[in-house]
Amino acid sequence: MPSPSAQPAASPGTLRFTVLGPLTVTRGEQALHLGPLKQRMVLATLLASVNSPVSVDALTEAVWPEEPPRTARKNIQVYVSALRALFGPDDQEPRDRPRLTHTGGGYVLRAAEEELDLLGFRTLVRAAEGQPPRAAARLLRQALDLWQGPPLGDDLRQSPTLAEEAERLRLRHVTAYESWAEAELELGGAPAVVEGLRDLVERHPLRERLRSAWMCALSASGRQPEALAVYDDYRQLLARELGLEPSGAMAARYRAILAGDTRAAGAGTAGAGTPGAGTPGGTPARRLAAPSKATVLLPPDLVDFTGHGEELHDVLDLLEGGGAGAAGAGEAGEAGDVVLLSGPAGSGKTTLAVRAAHLLAGRFPEGRLCISLRDADGRPRPVSAVLAELGERTGRTGLSTPEAWRDWLARHPVLVILDDVPEERAVRALLPCGGQGRVLLTARGQLGGLAPVHRITVPPLEAAEAVQLLAGLVGPRRVRADREAALRIVRACGGSPLAVRVSGMRLAVLRHVPLREFADRLTDPSGALDELTAGDVSVRQRLAHGWETLPEERGRDAGRLAAGTGDGPFGLTEAAEALGCDERHAVRVVEALIDAGMVTSPGGEVTAHAAQYDMPHLIRLYARGAGYGTPVPT
Repeated sequence: MPSPSAQPAASPGTLRFTVLGPLTVTRGEQALHLGPLKQRMVLATLLASVNSPVSVDALTEAVWPEEPPRTARKNIQVYVSALRALFGPDDQEPRDRPRLTHTGGGYVLRAAEEELDLLGFRTLVRAAEGQPPRAAARLLRQALDLWQGPPLGDDLRQSPTLAEEAERLRLRHVTAYESWAEAELELGGAPAVVEGLRDLVERHPLRERLRSAWMCALSASGRQPEALAVYDDYRQLLARELGLEPSGAMAARYRAILAGDTRAAGAGTAGAGTPGAGTPGGTPARRLAAPSKATVLLPPDLVDFTGHGEELHDVLDLLEGGGAGAAGAGEAGEAGDVVLLSGPAGSGKTTLAVRAAHLLAGRFPEGRLCISLRDADGRPRPVSAVLAELGERTGRTGLSTPEAWRDWLARHPVLVILDDVPEERAVRALLPCGGQGRVLLTARGQLGGLAPVHRITVPPLEAAEAVQLLAGLVGPRRVRADREAALRIVRACGGSPLAVRVSGMRLAVLRHVPLREFADRLTDPSGALDELTAGDVSVRQRLAHGWETLPEERGRDAGRLAAGTGDGPFGLTEAAEALGCDERHAVRVVEALIDAGMVTSPGGEVTAHAAQYDMPHLIRLYARGAGYGTPVPT
């Protein structure tokens, strides 16, 4: 079988596109002249969203970020027409699917994996996930070899849109390099990665994952004093620039090297490599906490917290007062006063919120506490009961009214987690109106009726992160013995941290059950949720609470979507067919379910007719198994 990067020899009529370096298009061995700068900006924007519609508004924003001319739409048409003529028909283009077309959602530029370097890079990186070190190193090396320089070149980055895209691509390159270096270190190839890591650390000095790998590579190469200096420099830089200290994993590695344990240099680096948690691209750094007599009423911080690094970074930035312009910021208002973490049951919202609260001890010297807005049976609690608990926990008996609570919150630097918010009216009266206090909400839905709120969606875990979490529960040796089965388990969990954690706890008890057998159980749709139970922790029960809060009509709609749209993303036409209605009504239903946290929305801005929607895997299984997917009468 050929490797994922294997490409056929270019025939005279075959087009090849590159964005991992200067933007180029070649036909066979001949480079094509791509025209003026604005035309190349249009092409780069289309390639950044290859095989997906790009609206005329998005193209206009990329080409004219400030004041687009009145003729912008016509100019876009001219540039697209010129690109069509430039590409012409080629060997890879079926006559019924032209290379560059216009749809209801915008313009679509089509390319196969072997035609666009970015697609090949993504495929190789995905193929490396969960592989043993030797296979992972080989695949990641092939992915890195596709790069020919800074993405998109220099001139195109005059466009802020394309500059942001280039930065995203550059960070993907760094992440892939980190993964490759860690795999090489596992294989004993420290000398091969030392200098490359040095160069990247100079360009990304705050990226802990790079620092950790470089420190290990130096130690494994017999350069212990330099390895120790890497840690000391990083510790001082973090304290000076961000008021942080290195993560516990990196500190432990430093102590091992200091003690002369060179085994720490070639193993375990991947465990510190969850991208983006706390410091850019690294494991969570800990905020330097000032000692105080604060009220701290939080659940314990999980020692094996895994993934959601970017979201944690955004939460910390917003709650520390630097919220302007941060990801997820929506309406105008006091930066970071209220932050909402949303996602389906089991997505890790509460764990992420608690993690952030533990890290923010120094920012909130008078207290951090967590209050649930549902009772033990999942029913919403009245505002009066929540206020009574807030007064009891803060030691203030006079906080019996929303007005008194908000006045107290404005005058005290405290962080309050209001967990599992069922709807807007359950929490609206408790939110601050400026001042020193901050509130962090978690909810399954988007709580669209609240403003101003900074919204952050908690996504599923990436496969590598989920496998890391599973390995921490069942033991890394057991996962290494059957990585393929481990990957099947976490994928059957849909990236849900709760489901992965329950699987790990169950397997830790069932030591006699091979991972492969448990993976087979989870991939059986009729019995998967029955397996996701460990003691008194049940994924099915958590999902049931979410369904019970849906209006009956919305539950029926969600069930019909689950039953009628297959097992992957679906478009508006498929949704309308499943719901038994026209597309105008289907848009309203789907968007209502997005607000309720039952359906996920596309990452980029496209029209509703061009968008692809999805339903989290476990929610889909629950809906089908509970009989919510009653077919629409015909």
